[in-house]
Amino acid sequence: MIFDTVDKQLLEYLQADSKQTNKELSNKLNLSVTAVYERIKKLEKSGFIDGYTALINKQKIERNFVTFCHVKLLQHSQEFVYSFEREVKSIEEVLECYHISGDYDYLLKVIVKDMEAFREFMVKKLTKISHIGSTHSMFVINKVKQTHVIRF
Repeated sequence: MIFDTVDKQLLEYLQADSKQTNKELSNKLNLSVTAVYERIKKLEKSGFIDGYTALINKQKIERNFVTFCHVKLLQHSQEFVYSFEREVKSIEEVLECYHISGDYDYLLKVIVKDMEAFREFMVKKLTKISHIGSTHSMFVINKVKQTHVIRF
């Protein structure tokens, strides 16, 4: 597949607003509606576009207490790693989980209603996962920048 500057521009437009119609995109890109449709399908089929999603206002659903948790496992055996990863995937409060380098093994992005809900999450969910040696949590004071847009 040839990935050109028009594809890059199309991806930027879709990242900014994926609900734009093919007609709107065709006007911006100076292409036919059919050409835009075919390019989008090509980008989806080639794996450049993983999917589409709605961004939810966290305050409206009372989930605007964001925490980053470092997690250290007791040991780095394959069993401990796979077990932790399997269990953490099932916790709804964990939006993101990264296996990282450094002093800790994992970084979790957790979203809950408030401090009380975070304590509940820690006591009843996170610390129940076997093989955790220690955790360290940081609470978001203010969101300075958040984007999902990748520029080319």
